[in-house]
Amino acid sequence: MTRFTPGPDTARDFRDALGQFATGVTIVTCLSEAGPLGITANSFASVSLDPPLVLWSPARASKRFSAFEAAEHYAIHIIGEDQIDVCGHFVKNGTDFDGLDWHEGAHGVPLLDGCLARFECTRHAIHDGGDHAIIVGRVTAAAIGQGNPLLFAKGAYGRFTGAG
Repeated sequence: MTRFTPGPDTARDFRDALGQFATGVTIVTCLSEAGPLGITANSFASVSLDPPLVLWSPARASKRFSAFEAAEHYAIHIIGEDQIDVCGHFVKNGTDFDGLDWHEGAHGVPLLDGCLARFECTRHAIHDGGDHAIIVGRVTAAAIGQGNPLLFAKGAYGRFTGAG
């Protein structure tokens, strides 16, 4: 194990160390001034059951950051291993919903069909998170599907191969 102090000279090492933690993959959607908008994110966590709160953390450097920071309503979709193409779709282009299975939910928020779970949220709080913002949402509606999760670790997508 190599020990280091995170800083500008060890940024790659720090990123690689963080990449050792496997996360699920989400797509967050909102209605923006330009229309439906989506972004792929792996910075998602549950916060509270009562009240029902979740968080996600968009990068301030993202061209889509200001739209998501301003969004009063949004949806977080937990992506299944069979939706890797949808995930890649929103990495490249956040405004192209052509060919995707989706419908408009409350407040015009685009809701993707076929995901493992979906959380429709109202913005609860935004906190400074350095080069990211921490957006906390109150879940106003949730849905659950079936399948296996798409995972992200060490800079690559993968799947869970548990004993069950």
